[in-house]
Amino acid sequence: MLEAHKTSAMIDLGGTPFLKKIGSRGSYWYTRRRIGGRVADRYIGRDTPEIRERIEKIKHEIEDQKAFSLRCNRLVAQLRAAGIPALDRDTGKVLNAIARAGTFRLGGTLVGTQAFQLYSAELGVRLDETFAFTQDVDIAAFENLKLVIDDKIDPALADTFKELKLLPMPGIDRKSMPTRWVMRGCGTMVDFLVPKMRGKGDILMLKPLGVYAQAFSFLNFLISEPILAVALYRSGVLVQIPRPERYAIHKLIVAQRRTGNLQAKARKDLAQAAILIRILSEDRPYALRDAYERAMSSGRNGKPRLKNPSRNAPNSPR
Repeated sequence: MLEAHKTSAMIDLGGTPFLKKIGSRGSYWYTRRRIGGRVADRYIGRDTPEIRERIEKIKHEIEDQKAFSLRCNRLVAQLRAAGIPALDRDTGKVLNAIARAGTFRLGGTLVGTQAFQLYSAELGVRLDETFAFTQDVDIAAFENLKLVIDDKIDPALADTFKELKLLPMPGIDRKSMPTRWVMRGCGTMVDFLVPKMRGKGDILMLKPLGVYAQAFSFLNFLISEPILAVALYRSGVLVQIPRPERYAIHKLIVAQRRTGNLQAKARKDLAQAAILIRILSEDRPYALRDAYERAMSSGRNGKPRLKNPSRNAPNSPR
């Protein structure tokens, strides 16, 4: 189903794919199509062998959308029956709407428990159902993506949120720069996050997404080199999530920095890390070791508390 969604997402953009070189920042694929009297370029992604393979594939496998939806609906039903976690109605509506607007295509990465649930299919395991009950949707992205992505959300997320009855919630900055949106009547929340960078403020504009985001430390490690996944709602929602090994190490880091009334979140962080470390140490030990070593070399702030990760994640293998 994931492969079907990857191909369909590219087909939906329409137009002709072309490669754009952006100096020392690398090469990126776009698709160009005429809309009325103007020409619009839509961002596909960085030039990689996988992207090239998908572009070549769509030349030969343009599939009828109705048949695609029917096939994926059946796959979603089968995966639900197999015990793969699915989205609740409100969270599904939100993720589906922001995905269709281009949030994940333009660099957004789903983080937090909503991402954790998707590791069940990625890793082929049944995860603890106690982590399934959350309505928080956390989207993180790099602020500097504006340097390489010459595209924007369509329709604007503010318009999408208005249709979903999501209202902006005042945060640490009350000058009309909301980073959190709350759905009226049910409590579903959408938070936008950005890696905290030296010399920049606590709230930054994510230009490709057209929203403000709150800056947090260590996010740059978490959302580097993300992967694609399909969330189970209707015929599936194609999203971008962190690599599971980075998610596990990141949870060890942030858990050590939660104090006071955040102890419950710290325990949840450690429990999620422990589950993933147990699985990855058996199935993907080299990926887990690489993520740990990258975290150790990425900055001074995370090093002292990661010297013995087995202490941080109870019952995880050393």
